Amino acid sequence: MSETKFTPRVFSGIQPSGGLTLGNYLGAIKRFVQMQESGIETLYCMVDLHAITVWQDPAALRHNTRELAAGYIAAGLDPAKSMLFNQSQVPEHAQLGWVFNCVARMGWMQRMTQWKDKAGKNQQNASLGLFAYPSLMAADILIYHTTHVPVGEDQKQHLELTRDIAIKFNNDFGVDFFPVTEPVIEGVATRIMSLRDGSKKMSKSDPSDMSRINMTDDADTIASKIRKARTDPDALPSETDGLAERPEARNLVNIYAALAETDAGTVLRDVGGKQFSEFKPMLAELAVEKLAPISGRMSELMDAPDEIDRILAEGAGRARAIAAPILAQTYEIVGMVAPGR
Repeated sequence: MSETKFTPRVFSGIQPSGGLTLGNYLGAIKRFVQMQESGIETLYCMVDLHAITVWQDPAALRHNTRELAAGYIAAGLDPAKSMLFNQSQVPEHAQLGWVFNCVARMGWMQRMTQWKDKAGKNQQNASLGLFAYPSLMAADILIYHTTHVPVGEDQKQHLELTRDIAIKFNNDFGVDFFPVTEPVIEGVATRIMSLRDGSKKMSKSDPSDMSRINMTDDADTIASKIRKARTDPDALPSETDGLAERPEARNLVNIYAALAETDAGTVLRDVGGKQFSEFKPMLAELAVEKLAPISGRMSELMDAPDEIDRILAEGAGRARAIAAPILAQTYEIVGMVAPGR
């Protein structure tokens, strides 16, 4: 059997669960924009089917879906270059997700770290959707024969499962139909930490708003949060080895490097020996320069929800043009009657 040559294609998505942070921007959206300019076909979605694996207020979910779309566009994703859509508008995701539920094994799902973390000790009361989440995520990726997925470190396990599902499907049916998707993990800031505790990931669920920079924060708020970020009393080192036991210092240096599109070593060559009283104003100025325009543009877009909805509907139509034939072929391979046949 000759090896199939798949068209290079990038897919990724973020849950519209509200509260886009600097971590979402630097860890994901900024890289989405870079990949958009690579010449490879790119699809980015709001994964609202994943969001409802835990209960969501319906009005809030609609608002958060639009806000996430606004964040994508404000950060530089161009609907003319990338397909932007919400997952539920492309039913092929859920249809392939069921096929993959029948391919994936219970043991695979039970090993997933996110299932253990989110369900905790109350697994019997968690939704079936939360348990099967990774199978749907595999369908999100493979319904487009995606070859590359930009992911943060915390999503590597899900992509490994996607690869396992693709391999098992291909082996089960003696085909070379689904690609074994490659993760794209790069950049100095794939994991942005809390401004109050450098050992914890920056999160919208942290009770303290000072722990994060929200993508809706204005310039004054951004600057204030950076000035008040937790640090230690020592001067910045001149080499990255000096950050090993200094999580808050490492986080701020990594944020600066990511915003400046450089690396931590280069930053430290310039600021090594400086106290945080000197470095924080530099970081605040850079952050305001890069982030305040995004915040302003998001606000403008949210004042035009009908336009956001139009963009998402148009993107969903383009996405379905790719997904529908792949689903039809999947059904044929499995032995089911393909839609429309």
